[in-house]
Amino acid sequence: MTDMSARLPIGAGHVNARTAARRAVLVGLLAFFSLVDLFAAQAMLPVLTRYYQVSAAEMGLAVNACTLGMAIASLVIGLLSPLIDRRIGIVASLALLAGFTALLGSAPDLSIFAGLRILQGLCMASAFALTLAYLGEQCSAGEAGSAFAAYITGNVASNLVGRLLSAGLTGALGLKPTFYVFAALNVCGALLAAFAVGGTAMRAEGAMRLRGGAIADHLRDRRLRAAFGVGFCVLFAFIGAFTFVNFVLVRPPLSLGMMEVGLVYFVFLPSIATTLLAGRMVARIGTQGAIWGALATASLGLVLMLSSRLGAVLAGMVLVGAGTFFAQAVTTGFVGKAATHDQGVASGLYLASYFAGGIVGTAVLGQLFDRFGWTACVAGIAAALGIAGYLARWLTPPDAQDRLGAGSG
Repeated sequence: MTDMSARLPIGAGHVNARTAARRAVLVGLLAFFSLVDLFAAQAMLPVLTRYYQVSAAEMGLAVNACTLGMAIASLVIGLLSPLIDRRIGIVASLALLAGFTALLGSAPDLSIFAGLRILQGLCMASAFALTLAYLGEQCSAGEAGSAFAAYITGNVASNLVGRLLSAGLTGALGLKPTFYVFAALNVCGALLAAFAVGGTAMRAEGAMRLRGGAIADHLRDRRLRAAFGVGFCVLFAFIGAFTFVNFVLVRPPLSLGMMEVGLVYFVFLPSIATTLLAGRMVARIGTQGAIWGALATASLGLVLMLSSRLGAVLAGMVLVGAGTFFAQAVTTGFVGKAATHDQGVASGLYLASYFAGGIVGTAVLGQLFDRFGWTACVAGIAAALGIAGYLARWLTPPDAQDRLGAGSG
């Protein structure tokens, strides 16, 4: 679950429908190849836990360590993007990602596994942030909507296909061949970028945009701080729900096999349709209303996920997935509008906070799960959603903020 599209800069000029379609397909495919590794390992969690002989909390933290790398890379790329050649950066990131993914298959212990996941996160975030920067420079105003829709499709597809593929291959072939297959997918992405992404010269004038003061400016803005907090809480909740539910699914009374666990992740399909409605809902009921509705939907899903019946658990997973994806799309759109300057830095700060929520959520909720069980873990997830709902009260339009006296500071 990633959203690096807080703001797509709009390039000048008009292009024909065929070119627009090609670019939309490109962003969708690159999103898929860049992010397919992100949550694929979650479907392997029960097998990985047995393989390394560790607790659910320890394995969950190692698997989700990639979010730490993504947090670091998001901020760095947000600052340095103007100085990086798009094609070289994307190809290099995906090529390195393939290498780190292949090495996971033979990681001798948990610490090396976690270190490789952090390196994967650095590469994943770099590849996709640079892809969006490239498309933003190339897209006309008319193309931006279709490019964003393609991004959403590729993002959700990477969640769904990655989990399906990893669960199925792990059950049939084992861990090492599964990681090799995912490395091959990363290579496909690197080859696609090498042939389909145009090179852009590094721009010296971009250095003028790397203002250290931009970070302080954005952190002084209460609305942006609130948005960063919402992003943190949303991935905190999403990671917790979809990491530790894997252990619930394979234990009695559900007792699913690995292939069945993979099929469970068809629950992400409705998220494609619902997330694409985020812009319309914001226009109709505002940012706050849209986020509160999404968080309420996810909260209802959490209640269902406590059930001992598979149908109820699956319905709950649908609602949690749809609600958190939707809230993430709305919040990132808000950041793009609320940042009045240095939007790349604002986006980097947001994504750093967002991915930090993933690694913190795994650490905190893993301890709850190991020590007190699934019900306590769900209670922790619900608390994060509640905090996100409280922070959303500050996600107001600029004029409303002025009237409330809640300006920067």
